[in-house]
Amino acid sequence: MNSSTPRNTGKPAGFLQDAAAHSAAAALLGVPEGCNDQVVGTTLSGWRYDLSEVSPATRTEYEIHLADCYHCRARQRLHRSIDVLLLAVFTLSFFAFLLATAIIHRAPWGQTALASLHTGHLSFAVTLQTVALGGLLFSLLMWIMVAIMTPAPMLIHNTVQQRRLTTGRQRL
Repeated sequence: MNSSTPRNTGKPAGFLQDAAAHSAAAALLGVPEGCNDQVVGTTLSGWRYDLSEVSPATRTEYEIHLADCYHCRARQRLHRSIDVLLLAVFTLSFFAFLLATAIIHRAPWGQTALASLHTGHLSFAVTLQTVALGGLLFSLLMWIMVAIMTPAPMLIHNTVQQRRLTTGRQRL
């Protein structure tokens, strides 16, 4: 059994404990031997190791498995890291396009046409400002899709709450 946490605690080890027990790369990618229970591991991998939509009765079994199985715990950590990274990238791109839109709106060359389309009764010019607005909307839509389809917002919320509780206890 690939375990660095005793079964009776039910709480998975953190990244630092897993990295100390194996390696930093293995703490994110898992171990070559794979999962210690292939049926549960395959089910979890199909769900991208997200237990937020699972019923509470079924969730307990999977949480125990994540506490016991180093490989699945590492893969779950990798998936949540990717989710948070995607949110961060789309947040930064949104603000970059917002800044670009504001700068281009004030600049005299912002309304210069990059390409023109004339068909029948329709005339459309692609300007730097429309490109920046398109990037802004694309970044916003991608951020919303990542926020809806992944458990990253809940993960961030729980982490912030846990940090607040920890710092509150330290101040007392």
